[in-house]
Amino acid sequence: MAIGIDKLDFYIPSFYVSMDDLANARGVDPNKFKIGIGQNKMAVNPVSQDIISMGINAAQDILSEQDKKDIDMVIVATESGIDHSKAASIEIHNQLNIQPFARCIEMKEACYSATAAIQLAKDFLSNNPSKKVLVIASDIARYGLNSGGEPTQGAGAVAILLSHNPRILELNDDSVAYTNNVYDFWRPTSEKYPVVDGALSKDAYIESFNTVWNEYAKRTGHEVNDFESFCFHVPFTKMGEKAFKTILNENVEDSIKNRLMDAYQDSVLWNRDVGNIYTGSLYLSLISLLQNHTFQAGQEVCLFSYGSGAVAEIFSGSIVDGYDKALDKEKHLDMLASREQLSVEEYETFFNRFDNQEFDFERELRQDPYSKVYLHSIADHIRTYKTEE
Repeated sequence: MAIGIDKLDFYIPSFYVSMDDLANARGVDPNKFKIGIGQNKMAVNPVSQDIISMGINAAQDILSEQDKKDIDMVIVATESGIDHSKAASIEIHNQLNIQPFARCIEMKEACYSATAAIQLAKDFLSNNPSKKVLVIASDIARYGLNSGGEPTQGAGAVAILLSHNPRILELNDDSVAYTNNVYDFWRPTSEKYPVVDGALSKDAYIESFNTVWNEYAKRTGHEVNDFESFCFHVPFTKMGEKAFKTILNENVEDSIKNRLMDAYQDSVLWNRDVGNIYTGSLYLSLISLLQNHTFQAGQEVCLFSYGSGAVAEIFSGSIVDGYDKALDKEKHLDMLASREQLSVEEYETFFNRFDNQEFDFERELRQDPYSKVYLHSIADHIRTYKTEE
């Protein structure tokens, strides 16, 4: 019996800054951001949207009452954790009214952990065929104002419901993971922002992809042409493209290269206008691919997951007949298009308010039909959430 992704959705905060404006404010040629790293817009989260509220907002529209009865595990994957002890999934479980006899945990390994959560869910479901697992990948990527990593920030959450007889993507039993101890990107507990070695991080990403792809190909016998498309974790969209091109070598026919690169561009359309959402990046890319590329039932998608430090994994899935009916493209297009553009000055104000936990509800709670839950207050280190009327 097949196990895989049955439902899939995302939530992006309702504010953004354009790469043109950010580049001009920083005295940089806009093409460095738009062409060099392949980004057009960057999602900006207000204080009232943290990893918990974004996770709830990502999941709320896809869960039926029966789903809430069947979910036996809720896993939050994040590297933007808000507590060293209590899992963010507990609050999400509560706010979504999921049945009480469920496991709730939080997982961490940079941008990779949502994939670990999916593999854990898959193994769990193989022994519990009547149950479902909800995986939430929710993150806020922050490097600091005027920092080298500033144009690769972003914020958002992806909700993934896994079950038997999935309606979107059947997961194959072919995953290969790879771990290599490297200090390319990390955030000590005492630090507000990550420590990043940009050049090493790019090299580690490509080295990890090549190493795990070669092992995957050796174990499975797969070649690039076996897949209709590839999907990558994209801290910025040019990163995945650079890695992908390393295996689209002279042994691959031009027609195949063109087909696969066209599909890659379909997979990063949403990411270009959102930025890096860490654990959710690969799965936002998957949604973009599914909604902008036409598949036939049974075609295969290869996915590359990467988390600095570093852990990488390649796995694949088969497209389910009618997959497009399980995805709300109209909603996603409207969510992205209806966001409010901030000036760079306004973005910097939002950024500093987040650091200082200074709420401005009159400004933040603009009309946003996709945000039904928001962070209302923090008192004695206890977070209180409210539902918008």
